[in-house]
Amino acid sequence: MKKVLILSLLVATTLNFSSCKSEKSKDVKTEEKVEVTKSTADFSVASAENSINFTAYKTTEKIGVGGEFKKVDVLAGGEGTTAKEAINNTEFSIPVSSIFTKDTSRDFKIKKFFFGIMDNTKLLSGKLMITDDTTGVAEIKMNGVTEKVDFTYTITDKVFNMKATMDITNWNASAALESLNKACFDLHKGADGVSKTWSEVALDITTTF
Repeated sequence: MKKVLILSLLVATTLNFSSCKSEKSKDVKTEEKVEVTKSTADFSVASAENSINFTAYKTTEKIGVGGEFKKVDVLAGGEGTTAKEAINNTEFSIPVSSIFTKDTSRDFKIKKFFFGIMDNTKLLSGKLMITDDTTGVAEIKMNGVTEKVDFTYTITDKVFNMKATMDITNWNASAALESLNKACFDLHKGADGVSKTWSEVALDITTTF
């Protein structure tokens, strides 16, 4: 009887240690390594040099004011065996905070008095769709509105260039335009004394693969 009792105690102790080891092993956390893989595509928009330039206009004489966005993020697509294939169906977003016009005061006013009063417009987003060998359509979301913009393009060697013209009133942005004109009232006066900010904005975008 005494031997049976001792044997039972040994078995119980062994099981207890085994149980502790099992529970302890569950607490051990293994670090997961996240590998960032580079694109192996022949043409990648995300890896390319992207230049997003625009020209807005002021005064009755329609004087151009140039600027650019310094940052663009590729959300989907953007890869292919040719430049045309890579551009087609590329989805992107552009933070308005990356605007640059070589005038910090102007940049501040555009961000605050134009984009700042729009609905949920910290980012401009959209999608590029190639139609044929020279034209395409861009879907652009701004001020909570998505509209299509026709563009023309050329591809020379590994350089894609597209040009388009936006009328921002199509994005229900008349109030934003008036707000910006008010903030820049004297600066947007021409020789006739009239202060004017045009709704037309020209786009000139280049991707160098």
